[in-house]
Amino acid sequence: MSMDAIRCPNGHVKYPTHPRCPECGEEPVETVDLSDRTGEVVTWTESTATPPGVREPNVLAFVEFEVDGTPVRALGQVADNADVETGDEVEPVYAEELREPGVGLKPVDADQEWDGFQFRPLD
Repeated sequence: MSMDAIRCPNGHVKYPTHPRCPECGEEPVETVDLSDRTGEVVTWTESTATPPGVREPNVLAFVEFEVDGTPVRALGQVADNADVETGDEVEPVYAEELREPGVGLKPVDADQEWDGFQFRPLD
């Protein structure tokens, strides 16, 4: 499993992927896998009023990765609701379920992916 960002011909790197670069409108020329990199927590929050099927509380973090000198930010859950602080180093880890399938508005058999990446603090 990979955590793909896109790079456009102008060098912009964006996550999540888009059919066109959100900054300049060009089509991506390559993907960049962020799953084998470490990032730094820019800020974080703890949500105590979560949507149906999402763990409560739910710690979320904005994480900044550096890709060839270009900062790339991603928002995601913190694995195991671990304690994080601004400036902490984290790594992406794959999770089979970011929320409980079938809870909420979409049925389990809907064309919906329930997996993704969370961020785990490094010791």
